[in-house]
Amino acid sequence: MIFPLEKLIRFKDNIYQITCAASHRAYQLSMVHDEQIDEHDGKVVSLAAEQLFSNEVQYRIEQ
Repeated sequence: MIFPLEKLIRFKDNIYQITCAASHRAYQLSMVHDEQIDEHDGKVVSLAAEQLFSNEVQYRIEQ
C-alpha cells in the first residue's frame, strides 16, 4: 500500500489538519505494534492515512 494520493487530491478539508492527524495516528500504531502494519509492508504512515481517509478512524482538532 502506498500513500493514497488520489484520496488526498480529492480531499476538500484542511490538508494540514489531516496530515497532523495521520502523523499522530502513525505514532499510535507504531507504539502499540498494531498487526495491520505488517499487512501494509511496514508502511505506518500509509496505513494511518488510509484509516483516516476511509473514516475507519475519526479525528478532531482540539483548541
